[in-house]
Amino acid sequence: MKKLICTTLLLSAFTLAQSAPAPKTVVVKGAKLLTVSHGTIENGTIVLSGGKITAVGAAAEVKVPAGAEVMDGKGLTVYPGLIDSETHLGLTEVQADEMTNDLVEASDEIMPHMHVYDGFHAESTLIPVTRYNGITNAIVAPDDKDTLPGQDSFIQLYGANSNAMILGRDVAMPLNFTGAQRRNESFSKAKFPQTRMGMAAQLRQTFIDAQEYVRKGDENNAKAADKREHIKRDLKLEALVPYLKGEKPVVLEANTASEFDAAIALAQEFKLKIVLNHLSHAQQVLDQIAALKVPVIVGPIYDMPKEDERYDSVYKLPAELQKRGVKVLFASYDAHQSRNLPYAAGYAVAFGLPYDEALKAITLYPAEVWGVADKLGSLDVGKQANVVIANGDPLDVKTEVKRVFIGGIDVPMVTKQTILRDQYGGGTK
Repeated sequence: MKKLICTTLLLSAFTLAQSAPAPKTVVVKGAKLLTVSHGTIENGTIVLSGGKITAVGAAAEVKVPAGAEVMDGKGLTVYPGLIDSETHLGLTEVQADEMTNDLVEASDEIMPHMHVYDGFHAESTLIPVTRYNGITNAIVAPDDKDTLPGQDSFIQLYGANSNAMILGRDVAMPLNFTGAQRRNESFSKAKFPQTRMGMAAQLRQTFIDAQEYVRKGDENNAKAADKREHIKRDLKLEALVPYLKGEKPVVLEANTASEFDAAIALAQEFKLKIVLNHLSHAQQVLDQIAALKVPVIVGPIYDMPKEDERYDSVYKLPAELQKRGVKVLFASYDAHQSRNLPYAAGYAVAFGLPYDEALKAITLYPAEVWGVADKLGSLDVGKQANVVIANGDPLDVKTEVKRVFIGGIDVPMVTKQTILRDQYGGGTK
């Protein structure tokens, strides 16, 4: 009975949490504003109204609208909602329970026509936990066990349902060139092909097939209407077309320097627009990466160094890339750890990444890379009111988030953990 009551409470709470009230006008007055785009305002005021940021500036210069809720910002820090550049939120719930995992399709290595939005579970209890720590948006990607496992979605971590939470469908396509990783798997879990040669051959044939599919389609369309043939649609090849045309980014993962060389050569052969991903052990190719002039998603930053690396090589990687002019982003690569995204950036600061760059790496830079910089990523007038209010530095683990606004809506600070805490009386409310 106790289990039933607890489950009912959880479901009721999350049903309430996902209902979407209208945004109200809120003013935070006298706070420290981390605008990201134009520096820090120590004694500033921000106005949220109609779901957008309508004023940002020094406290003495911003007019408070009549009827607004005014919050005393003394001792508080306000910053834009954080963006996780790769997570599995909504595709998994309990890792040990396969019935709750919808991470990757095991039937084929090449599945570019799979869409994250078809499997996204908006009621995941991991989503409130994540936004509780100030993360308001994320790229949701399939697991990296397939070479082309599907296409990513850009989500917002609050909304009435999955349709409201998915802001961008098929915004990018992962390409996982990870042969060394696969060769370490046991035979029963092995994915094929496992070698660099095999993956390159498989991908090359796939892209050539897609190019041929486009060519035949264009030729057919150029014919007079009465001479056109019926060409059967091929969803797998069709899904690759925007990427071959450079209209969308391919998120390219390669774990070793030799994989990196082969993967980059393949991407250049087909003129793919790329974002490098999952880089932790790239010290041998830092200058090559810089020469590509593409964004890089680094991490996991807590990875252990390899035998031939310095103890701090992984931790310093973001700083080393930034010194070379590379735009660095961070990702959690996980659903349960997405809430810890800001601390990865903070860790990089401890090993040389400038603070402002670390903050941009989880706000403005991902907004730019994923094509939403006109709406998200900084505290600027006209942008969507995805705003976080905390009692300290967002990159500091001691900081407590007080309020989170998504689209101007004051999101309930309720999670599975707070419900259990309050129900059983542990800790402080």
